[in-house]
Amino acid sequence: QVQLVESGGGSVQAGGSLRLSCAASGSTYSSYCMGWFRQAPGKEREGVAAIDSDGSTTYADSVKGRFTISRDTAKNTLDLQMNSLKPEDTAMYYCAADFRGCWYVVYRTSKYWGQGTQVTVSS
Repeated sequence: QVQLVESGGGSVQAGGSLRLSCAASGSTYSSYCMGWFRQAPGKEREGVAAIDSDGSTTYADSVKGRFTISRDTAKNTLDLQMNSLKPEDTAMYYCAADFRGCWYVVYRTSKYWGQGTQVTVSS
């Protein structure tokens, strides 16, 4: 059974940093695109960042230069380093994976996703 478990969320003041982690199990993710999307109350899902099996990355314009995505294929883990956080980054963040490619992770509904971890940024 495919399982994605997020950790590392929390509350931080604007300008601060957080690091999210995702542990994947139940499948071989080395060929999958993995990434993060977020959703704030009353807002649509927004793809944040994704990293493909070849290491290529995609970022939403809103987080470019502030967030960095990385993965450890051997350990089936995914990280998101978030710096210079803004109040508008406040949302539930979900780890996602899809064997169809990063377009689904960033712009559509991923095949798999976790339960989410809350990130709250105060001004």
